[in-house]
Amino acid sequence: MATVEKYDKADLKATNSLLTRFRTTVETAFYGNNIKLVDNVQEAYYLAKDSGSTIVTDLSVKHTADLGLPDEAKVLVENGGKVVGRAAHARVIRGEDKELDLKIEGIVRDAIYNNRKTNYYEATGYVGLDEEFMIKAHIAFPEGQENNLYSWLLNFQPTNEKYNSMYKNSKTYEDGDIYIYTDPDWRHPDFPIGLAYFEPDKNVACILGMQYFGEFKKGTLTLAWGTAHRNGYVACHGGQKAFYLDDGSVYVAAFFGLSGSGKSTLTHAKHENKYDIEVLHDDAFVINLKDGSSIALEPSYFDKTQDYPADHPEQDYFVTVQNVGVSLDLEGNKVLVTEDIRNGNGRTIKSRYSTPNRVDKFPDPIKAVYWIMKDDALPPLVKVENPVLASTFGATLATKRSTAESIKVGESRDNLVIEPYANPFRVYPLVEDFDDFKELLSRKDMNCYIINTGYFLDKKIPKEVTIGVIESMVENEDNFQPFGKVESLSYLDVDGFNPDFTDNEYVDLLKSRMQMRLSFLETFNKNHQDNPLPEEAVNSVRTIIDTL
Repeated sequence: MATVEKYDKADLKATNSLLTRFRTTVETAFYGNNIKLVDNVQEAYYLAKDSGSTIVTDLSVKHTADLGLPDEAKVLVENGGKVVGRAAHARVIRGEDKELDLKIEGIVRDAIYNNRKTNYYEATGYVGLDEEFMIKAHIAFPEGQENNLYSWLLNFQPTNEKYNSMYKNSKTYEDGDIYIYTDPDWRHPDFPIGLAYFEPDKNVACILGMQYFGEFKKGTLTLAWGTAHRNGYVACHGGQKAFYLDDGSVYVAAFFGLSGSGKSTLTHAKHENKYDIEVLHDDAFVINLKDGSSIALEPSYFDKTQDYPADHPEQDYFVTVQNVGVSLDLEGNKVLVTEDIRNGNGRTIKSRYSTPNRVDKFPDPIKAVYWIMKDDALPPLVKVENPVLASTFGATLATKRSTAESIKVGESRDNLVIEPYANPFRVYPLVEDFDDFKELLSRKDMNCYIINTGYFLDKKIPKEVTIGVIESMVENEDNFQPFGKVESLSYLDVDGFNPDFTDNEYVDLLKSRMQMRLSFLETFNKNHQDNPLPEEAVNSVRTIIDTL
């Protein structure tokens, strides 16, 4: 078995490092008389279909047999209220504030006690789709949350004969199964936007007062990424694909960016059939530091719907949909209104069959990392040749927030923000990601790039230019120019998008953006003196500013 689910009696008598106060509190709730196990996706479909909050459309689900669904399955819709994105500021990590931990322990016990007469459903599935890395995960939803239960089983891998056998033969890790207890209807005056409380090294969480499905998806991934990190993998919030070239070589590339940055677009781009392409995933995977291989964590996709209007072929792969409109077509069929008319960030669970060239593992080592940034001081593609600087740019990845995330009062989505490694779900010190990516980017034949999918100065960078610069790297075209006088940086010559280092106004803009990164690093280290980023990271950015 990959993770620990059951214990020898001797282990229970001893002081077991997994059985902490919080983990025991949450896991115990799963064995109550009010919990019913839903162990197959077909049962979950019927529960969701009959739920009072569900809209059953007249759109048929494709590949029902492959998905374990009934032949007559329809696309199901459930809409939430005001909050239609993730609330990262509602996350609390156990151990960061002991006084707060004691308070939350009592709150969690009260939440579970107050739900003792509420019927609950437990879903069990797998995170990680290869025998080298699989985690068993359990999540509990109260009655009324059947759509989130169904979507969770679809998003991750439901238990079935094939995957049960894989899991039985999978590599063993000394980590416990994931346990997540939820109560979306919970309210507390001290946590007005809800509470997502994690004990990451024990693979347990409690998500209260939050109904957006992305919280349960990313909450599960948060714990899975932490487990991967503890066991020699790089945790990746991004997309990965492989290009198979005529000479027999394989170019595996990873794209790191927040939702809305273009990582899914770049991951699924067809490249006009120039190459044979395989896709690992567009959101969640892990990279083995020993051999550079990669494993997908999920079979499905949690995709934005705004780019898929009525009759778009991608709608053929929708299974559940959240926070969208529904209307009637001329034949009186209930169909989707997807273009973010009702609200921002309409979402769908889309099956893996939307990607015909989908795989679950790349045994070939990764060759390139692309940091996706929407920074108008940067040309379409910048090459970073020093692994310290390359990892530092990942730690200072600058982009803009999308509607996938709830923002704090007073914050604008137009502001450039820094999100290290495009991963707001990290539950271990940032310096450990810095070290992991530095080690990864030090591998032989590895390359690192910054790719700008936004504007360069006042000129929008078209998708065709972005795709073109990636293809140039796949084909090993070397048309790089010096990045001013900065060592270890160069930019790809792209007509109409080349920086002018003799323009003082441009250089001042570039310096200000590098200063923003330097200020982030300095402020971070001031606030995290127990686990600061290394001075080599700070100095790598300071040197750029001094050189420009």
